[in-house]
Amino acid sequence: MRLLVLTILLPAAAGTASYFIRPHRWRRLLWGTVAALHFALSVTAVLTIHSPPLDHWIGMDSLSAIFLVLTSLLFLGATVYGIGYVAREPVAGQMDFEDGSLFKNEPESVFTGGLLLLLAAMSLAILSRHLALQWVAIEATTLASAPLIYYHQNRRSLEAAWKYLILCSVGIAVALLGIFFLRMTIQDGSHDLTLAALLERAGTLNHKWLSTAFIFMLVGYGTKMGLAPLHTWLPDAHSEAPSPVSAMLSGALLNCAFLGILRVQQICAAAGMASFGGDLLILFGLLSMGLAGAFILRQADYKRMLAYSSVEHMGLLCVGVGLGGLGDWGALFHAVNHSLTKAALFLLAGNFLAAYGTKKSSDVSGAARTLPVTAALWVAGLFAITGAPPFGLFSSELTILRAGVNAGAWVVVVIYSMLLAAVFVGMITMLLRMSQAGRREPLAHAGHAGPAAAGGLGGALAVAAARPLRAGESALSVAAPLVLLVLTGVLGLYVPAFLDAVLKQAAFLLGM
Repeated sequence: MRLLVLTILLPAAAGTASYFIRPHRWRRLLWGTVAALHFALSVTAVLTIHSPPLDHWIGMDSLSAIFLVLTSLLFLGATVYGIGYVAREPVAGQMDFEDGSLFKNEPESVFTGGLLLLLAAMSLAILSRHLALQWVAIEATTLASAPLIYYHQNRRSLEAAWKYLILCSVGIAVALLGIFFLRMTIQDGSHDLTLAALLERAGTLNHKWLSTAFIFMLVGYGTKMGLAPLHTWLPDAHSEAPSPVSAMLSGALLNCAFLGILRVQQICAAAGMASFGGDLLILFGLLSMGLAGAFILRQADYKRMLAYSSVEHMGLLCVGVGLGGLGDWGALFHAVNHSLTKAALFLLAGNFLAAYGTKKSSDVSGAARTLPVTAALWVAGLFAITGAPPFGLFSSELTILRAGVNAGAWVVVVIYSMLLAAVFVGMITMLLRMSQAGRREPLAHAGHAGPAAAGGLGGALAVAAARPLRAGESALSVAAPLVLLVLTGVLGLYVPAFLDAVLKQAAFLLGM
């Protein structure tokens, strides 16, 4: 239990301290140290806590174990990339690449502190065993991440931050109503909203109130998860945020809202209402896949393309859980692979933006010659995210397809397959345009660190960031994406026994 509490308190304390630390080198040292310690604590907790008490407000089961380690790993990768990112970020007064406005960068302390507080809030959301506490944690993730989206302080980032705050706040308010309705399902006795208490008395819960609670929580948390038609904040926020932030938003934050939906589906399954929740999840899932596919086919902005891809994959997760059985395992495995791949792609997109100064795919041509390492990883990542073999997403998407066949849901299988094919065409078209078309020279200043990058460990890391392999490439900027893509490649060929066991335990929790 102490380990779990420490995974929440450590980044919270470090994030608060970051606002008051002035030397960049000490703040970056704190950032990197906390990222490494949080990952070590998360892995240790998963390996050592075999029979956790599940009736406490903070606890860990197989579902939370998956998302805790995954979130911590992504944060560690974003930290490695992010230290180089803040070193090379344009200083105040430098022209915005696309609209001529001036960068007015927030202090680096806001960036570092916001990320650490976001990690603390996500850890709390994942480890919460009380549904009201989980709601508070998911709302805290919104407050912690909004300043990060507005980091560049231009017109587009301001619009994205406000849209994110307003829509997610409305969604979280709807989810709160769902929690009130969930309390009404308890007919007698203590109105305890811990997960253990609700599962224990699942057979006595009022089904009408439970179905109402599920709808409200699906709509509320679905807004934060990015399910269509509640997704409209996501393309703006993910495309305007700094690349390390986009990686965390898409790879980790969406999973927290997904876990909120999984918890209420877990209660429905225990109450004998799994098919009710499953049908709604399939409906929202297919709608999200279809809408995202339509936008991807016509998308000219490569960061917005990745954002719409996240909408598609969130829908795919819902389809898997909605089908149940083998689909539960496939959805959870898909969540792991999607997070690894999407985080890597957003970090690589940051390299393109730093080198070319644009998010338009038509202006990033000939990247295979100007950014060879980034381009090679980008090609691998886009094939991975579209479900091409041998990457892990191919296995998870195929598993969900098999679940549909096993369930005899042939309409779902056909629509699911057609939408996957449409997304593949749209993303591969952009891939070929960016990697193989005629050459466009990167900006002359790309890849150079700002003046704040001097001294100590922070200075050493900044020097590494400023020593480009090519314009926009450095050891720090390609290391994390490389490791993440290697992991999803390995998972496509071999699923370790311990991971398979945890996934099966988590799928059992959902199917009860």
